[in-house]
Amino acid sequence: MADCTKAHETRAQGTAAQGTAAQGTGAQGTAAHDSLAHGPAPAAATPHTDWSGFGFETRQVHAGEYPDLNTGLRVPPIALSAGYVFDDFDDQVDRFAGRSIDPIYSRQGNPTNSVAEARLASLEGGSSAVAVSSGQAAISSALFAIAQGGDHIVSTASIYGGTRILFGRSFKRFGIEVDYVWDAADDAEWDRAIRPNTKAIYTETIPNPRNDVTDLRRIAEVAARHNLPLVVDNTVGTPALIRPFEHGANIVVHSTTKFLTGHGAAVGGAIVDGGNFDWEAAERAGRSYPLITDVKPGLGSMVDRFGPGAYARATREGVVNDIGPALSPFNGFLLHQGLETLSLRMERHVASSLEIAAWLEQQPEVESVDYAGLPSSPLFELAARNYGLTADGAGARTGSVFGVTVRGGVAGARAFVNGLRVFSRMTGIGDTRSMIIHPLTSTHATFAPEINERLGITPGLLRLSVGLESAGDLIADLRAGLDGVAALNGVAALG
Repeated sequence: MADCTKAHETRAQGTAAQGTAAQGTGAQGTAAHDSLAHGPAPAAATPHTDWSGFGFETRQVHAGEYPDLNTGLRVPPIALSAGYVFDDFDDQVDRFAGRSIDPIYSRQGNPTNSVAEARLASLEGGSSAVAVSSGQAAISSALFAIAQGGDHIVSTASIYGGTRILFGRSFKRFGIEVDYVWDAADDAEWDRAIRPNTKAIYTETIPNPRNDVTDLRRIAEVAARHNLPLVVDNTVGTPALIRPFEHGANIVVHSTTKFLTGHGAAVGGAIVDGGNFDWEAAERAGRSYPLITDVKPGLGSMVDRFGPGAYARATREGVVNDIGPALSPFNGFLLHQGLETLSLRMERHVASSLEIAAWLEQQPEVESVDYAGLPSSPLFELAARNYGLTADGAGARTGSVFGVTVRGGVAGARAFVNGLRVFSRMTGIGDTRSMIIHPLTSTHATFAPEINERLGITPGLLRLSVGLESAGDLIADLRAGLDGVAALNGVAALG
């Protein structure tokens, strides 16, 4: 959120102005000397602070930053402070009442993190954002702000395995039920799943591990018909490839650990408020969201005070501040640094993934490739509509996390993985490094066999996350792994 950024900027400018005035009192100042010799120098243009209206690439570099006029720092610094000094008694009162945008305590907000928050909100097209300590914290905080014990959430079935575990374990313990819709194109299935106590619909832009892209517009229509906010995980898609608010979403969550930060060195998460859901109308229709709409004595409701940013403010104050999943300012710094190169990296991720996926399709040791960006995919039409084609028209831009199924089941998967040297055998996605994992024995190991079967998590399925290495080197590495598959008993016998 830009709150802390603007406050810091105002303070920095005020201090700098005082310093300039003090220098002007000295008759021997250099500026005065130049003025006498050459006439007054033209005033410098005021630095940009509002980057709305600029292109995506410009905003990913500049949005949210503030000029430090005290020291001339070009890059916003890491603010390693737990708390912040109040100007006076009334300033403290105003901050706690929400009348001041200045920070209170770093559990709730930090000037470094506010740069990343404002930048991500700008890139997604949202009203404001809240940074948290991990992607799981983002999902939990986003949904805890709108659901409580006794409430219900409906999700598409194909989502990240860790999120399914979160819903089935912790959410269940807290009294929040989650049901799944298997056919997102079936309105009747949605209508059967949604109850009077349902508080949100949840989905992902590009589900992991199988790259089975979601028809966001259709799901958004379902959510709107039932007066429900649509919460979308855009970790794999990123705003460089798709912006869910443009497709009808209301809230976006991210594991910023992945593509947004980009280098696998900093765990983090974020929640972006679209500012486009009418919470009061939903309440009038029978959906209660007390953290956002209840009136507090002397304060009013969050909607009264913060308008389009009411949900983000409620999440920040009523969930993140209370439960405490604060993002380290060091990780916040790495996040806003990573965002500066997001579009460039995603372009390379997509180009390499398409080349590799198309090559894998042709290999005899491969049963199938799950990549919606391939023209051969049954999801290609939807992928092209939502993500657009690559510059050469060879495929759709559906990210770099996808599935490949090798012959030979678990034995084939083991031979494939053990034959790799460039791909890292590890959990995680969205790194500069390419990674591989076997979902059935890792992310989906605790799921019932019938659930994995319906999700397409088969014994031979591997999840690839294609990094930024040379595509040729990655293909050579995959070929070495497939040689191990072929060596088991011969490709013909493996079918």
